Amino acid sequence: MSSDAREWVWEHSSSRGTARLILLSIADRVADEQCIAWASLTSLSERTNASRSTVRDALDRLLDGGELEQLDDLTGPQRSTVYRLPLAAVAMAQAAREQEADDSNVSTDESEPGLTLQISALRRYGIRPREVPDSSGTVRNPAGPETGTSQRKPAHRPTGNRHSGVAESGPQNRSEPKVNRRYSSSSTGLVSAGEWQVDPATHAWARQQGHLDRLGEEGLAAADAKWRVHRADWKPRSAGAWAADWRSWVAREHAPGRPNLYAVPGNGLAKPGGMTRAEAHTAALLAALEEPTGTE
Repeated sequence: MSSDAREWVWEHSSSRGTARLILLSIADRVADEQCIAWASLTSLSERTNASRSTVRDALDRLLDGGELEQLDDLTGPQRSTVYRLPLAAVAMAQAAREQEADDSNVSTDESEPGLTLQISALRRYGIRPREVPDSSGTVRNPAGPETGTSQRKPAHRPTGNRHSGVAESGPQNRSEPKVNRRYSSSSTGLVSAGEWQVDPATHAWARQQGHLDRLGEEGLAAADAKWRVHRADWKPRSAGAWAADWRSWVAREHAPGRPNLYAVPGNGLAKPGGMTRAEAHTAALLAALEEPTGTE
């Protein structure tokens, strides 16, 4: 279904520039005909190589233009924001109904299809209702009427962060997994990189993003080991901060057998890649430039 959603963006969207790139990024995560996907501000910024403020402005334009909706009553993994492409959903549903009508020689009615949510079908993708729904409404900037759900269009643009589940600065994951809380050495909840453990949500992220298939279990374990070596001397952080840093590391890790920018200190050149001394020095410099500084 993501291919159909992307095709709709390419063929019918009026968005331009960064807004179009963000809409394509969200469409790439669409799982079914409802054209619903979850995305965090951080992931959209990384995918589009744009600043967080630029991503916010582009999302606002898409929301105001009606090509994107923010479903405030739903939440994705790690409390990420859930979006829907309403016009794409209507177009896909209408095409399906016309196909069914052609097959059965029955005319379709004039009602607008594709906007009624099927929450149960979304749970398999990690999308679920919020524990405490927003009483002010469920859909941001709806493009049209929807049966059985309440909607609103904000009268004005509020100040501050408009996107629920996304911190103003820093990574997401406001709640630290229980598996890491037991390693907290103080009431502050900070742990060292060696104490931090890969929680189920982070492992699920690696599987959903395709990194587990790309690296394999052994490759993922090797990437985790190198990450811990490189982070051994770092000051303690919250479990959420380590999880975000770990995900960034794994996302840039090369599959086994390819030259790797990250080499374990003290082990010399990476032999599997067959890198020359000059290539190894260049890779080390690139890795140093790409490593998070903790001040993002």
